[in-house]
Amino acid sequence: MDFVNQTVNISFEKALLKEIDKIAKKEHRSRSELIREAARSYIEKKSRWESIFTFADKVTSKSKFSEKDIFDEISQVRSKRKAS
Repeated sequence: MDFVNQTVNISFEKALLKEIDKIAKKEHRSRSELIREAARSYIEKKSRWESIFTFADKVTSKSKFSEKDIFDEISQVRSKRKAS
């Protein structure tokens, strides 16, 4: 796989850019490095959540449980934990 960098222009609110610069300075890296890492992290997390929901859809479509049944069960477990 051939990795070629491409420059893009992005607009940020002034306050957000200040935060980005502050973190980048604290971590001794460039603004670009920080933003690239943030983008990679977002994409990885989004991909993981999509795979979780895809798996859940497959499981629930094969079972007799509805989404409401699952949420009700979660609520019951949480209530029992709080009572303990």
